Amino acid sequence: MKQDISEDIQIPEGIQVTLANGLFKVKGPKGDCEKTLTLPSIEAKIEGGKIIFSSKNATLREKKIIMTFIAHLKNLFKGVSEGHTYKLKVCSSHFPMTAVVKGSQVEVKNFYGEQIPRQITIPQGVSAKIDGQIIVLEGVNKELVSQTAATIEQSTKRPGFDKRRFQDGIFLIEKDGKSLIR
Repeated sequence: MKQDISEDIQIPEGIQVTLANGLFKVKGPKGDCEKTLTLPSIEAKIEGGKIIFSSKNATLREKKIIMTFIAHLKNLFKGVSEGHTYKLKVCSSHFPMTAVVKGSQVEVKNFYGEQIPRQITIPQGVSAKIDGQIIVLEGVNKELVSQTAATIEQSTKRPGFDKRRFQDGIFLIEKDGKSLIR
């Protein structure tokens, strides 16, 4: 059933939002971030400290997309106010593996006895630090931080080996304060 729908999201204190042609620019105490959220059938506007998404003759598809836009904006708000933190753990049972941050790269040394270290480039906007066996990634943009964590985890994946026996690698243990370890 088609109907007119309208959803809004409150802009938190201390955060500035500008909108131009579907490009949301969000500025806060930790930094700034931007994201393009457009769909021809959905109209977005900023009024009185709120971001309002509306659509005429909307179907369930438009409703879902509006809620997705709101979720993206919540991630932007959290990023510019608190930041996003992902943690990975270096696990090695066969060879003593180490990870080191050198400039804008993470080097994984002695992975399964390899002589040449594996290097993972960290994008601008993401900071990495190593605390013992824990790699901590922080940044304002959730998508950049999570993709960097996934790239580091994938760099030590060994296809064709039994995961139950060959458990060496770097594994994600925490996403934005939520533990992944059971």
